[in-house]
Amino acid sequence: MEKKLSTPVSDLDRQALKIGDEVLITGVIYTARDAAHINLVDTLAKSEPLPFDFIGQVVYYVGPTPAKPNQAIGSCGPTSSYRMDKYSPILMAEGLKVMIGKGERSPELIAEVKKHQAVYLMAIGGIGALLSKTVKKSEVIAYPELGAEAIRRLEVIDFPAIVAIDSKGNSIF
Repeated sequence: MEKKLSTPVSDLDRQALKIGDEVLITGVIYTARDAAHINLVDTLAKSEPLPFDFIGQVVYYVGPTPAKPNQAIGSCGPTSSYRMDKYSPILMAEGLKVMIGKGERSPELIAEVKKHQAVYLMAIGGIGALLSKTVKKSEVIAYPELGAEAIRRLEVIDFPAIVAIDSKGNSIF
């Protein structure tokens, strides 16, 4: 059974998710890959404001390709999440509770997900062109110098994902 999630995601909705649940996300999600994570952590270290408030928001690990005419975004398949494991706990402390990517996360990250009652969702790799059809609007909101790794604000309808790590630290891996 698919569960519908709207952003910002409430604590109640997030904590009700169980590993293996299929979800369809509608609302705003933000993109951030390796370089953006480094910039976000550096921004926090300088006590400067973040480009968006993480509370209730969803961060998708993706570096989309350029949009073709009449498209909001190009192909937008997930990137390997383990590369964000060293930065994610810092962002979870700032309110990040929902992350989307592909692949396994470290045991240390899983412990942090449980500690912060966050969730890790997996998007299916290899279907970036199909995933792009759920994106209705895309705009760069931070770090444009990073090109494909800039932070984008995406408006999505029924973006599909699977709960890989739930807020209790249960993992499908």
